[in-house]
Amino acid sequence: MKISTKGRYGLRLMIELAKNFNKGPVLLKDVANNQSISLKYLEQIIIPLKNSGLVISKRGKKGGYILTRSPEEITLNEIITVLEGEMNIVDCVKFPEICDNSNSCLSKKIWDEINTKIENILKSHTLKDLIEIEEGEIKCN
Repeated sequence: MKISTKGRYGLRLMIELAKNFNKGPVLLKDVANNQSISLKYLEQIIIPLKNSGLVISKRGKKGGYILTRSPEEITLNEIITVLEGEMNIVDCVKFPEICDNSNSCLSKKIWDEINTKIENILKSHTLKDLIEIEEGEIKCN
């Protein structure tokens, strides 16, 4: 299992928006410059984030993108799920019907445990946590 560039860059985009929460809209071109990410790629990534209700756009001279909720309310799981889909180390964990051995598989339990731990870690961290880690306010485990 690997989080794609879309997921990684999308998280970086959301961190930029979180850093500017309550300071006004952020232009994608500024995020592109700050994060060294292609503007065209960010324009694609912002669409599912907007469609999911995590961000909204403001038009006009002082337009750009803003978070719809505070950084402490948005979990990493929400962002990654929007951009990557549900975390799933092996398909048979979420879709046991695809495997004839699902009921008797000895390794399925460990795959399920790994999935659950990844999901719980992503649910337990917010955008605010990442900002605090960057600022040195909390240490990452």
